[in-house]
Amino acid sequence: MSRRNRRTATTSPAGSGPGTERCTVTVCRGCCCGSAKVPGLDHAAQLRDLRRALEGTATVRVTDCLDACEQANVIVVQPSPAGRAAGGRPVWLGLVNDPGPADDIADITAWVERGGPGLADPPGILDLHAFTPSRRIRGRLTD
Repeated sequence: MSRRNRRTATTSPAGSGPGTERCTVTVCRGCCCGSAKVPGLDHAAQLRDLRRALEGTATVRVTDCLDACEQANVIVVQPSPAGRAAGGRPVWLGLVNDPGPADDIADITAWVERGGPGLADPPGILDLHAFTPSRRIRGRLTD
């Protein structure tokens, strides 16, 4: 478990726990992500759209700072158990700041709906957002 406090919000249906046979999408909303430091983006709407789009498909949770501030806004897509068994690993996406109608959230949603890491290839555009955080930073996020 991370040393930092977590605010957790899930889209899991009643009776199923977070991460039950589904991907987990972690949205950083710490010191830089989700703040005025990333101007021109309605951060609350971005989170709301992600939750709505993935309701019943993935667990969406919010966490405090993941310490990858230079990449704000950061979203991490963690594989489902089946995706993990198929070799999928968490995918860190940075600079998720597109406010347009055919935006980053739509691309992330489409990928997660197809199975996410280990089960489906991400849309090519997400390659522009993928980054590898340091081991110290990766350790702040638990599977």
